[in-house]
This record gives sequence, C-alpha cells and structure tokens, in this order.
Amino acid sequence: MDYKDTNAAVTTVTYDKNEIEAPTENIYAAISIIAKRATQINSDLKKELVDKLDEFATYNDSLEEVFENKEQIEVSKFYERLPKPTAIAVEEWLNDKIYHRNPETE
Repeated sequence: MDYKDTNAAVTTVTYDKNEIEAPTENIYAAISIIAKRATQINSDLKKELVDKLDEFATYNDSLEEVFENKEQIEVSKFYERLPKPTAIAVEEWLNDKIYHRNPETE
C-alpha cells in the first residue's frame, strides 16, 4: 500500500469513540486491531526507509570523515513529514479498509 497518499492527520486529532468502536462493538478490540495495523505499517515504512538509505551508504572504517549527502537528508525529511503509523491505521479503520474477524463468533 502507498502510505504517502494517505489523508491521515499529521497532528493530534480527537475521534468520536462511538465511530471507533462501531465495527466491533468493543472499544478495546477496536484499539487492539488498530494497534496491530499500526505495527504493520511501521515495519513497512521502516523497511522502505532502510532500503532507500542503504543506497547512500558508504562503507569505510574511517571515523574522522563524515559525509553529508543532501539526497539522504531529503529522504529522511520526507519520511519524518509522513503521518504517524497510528494516524494512518485509525484513518484506515474509519474508512473500513482494515479486514478483521473474530474467530470466536464464527
């Protein structure tokens, strides 16, 4: 999924508790599902960032030399400006983009 085109809030937003718990009828189950999705999103973004930053890696044993790479800084800034994984997960939850099921009720 492309997390760069999300409509998730970058700042803190207050959500209606009833909207969050509506699909599961249990606020704790809903938050648990959102948290698991946020963990998945975080690992995807981290893997993507590490892959992009590996392109700029220089492997030498000299600690005296520090190279400043402007492209690397821009990539890092871009990922810092993205919404937090929890905000993306909540936005997906409210738009019914997260599939969930309860095996106990099936």
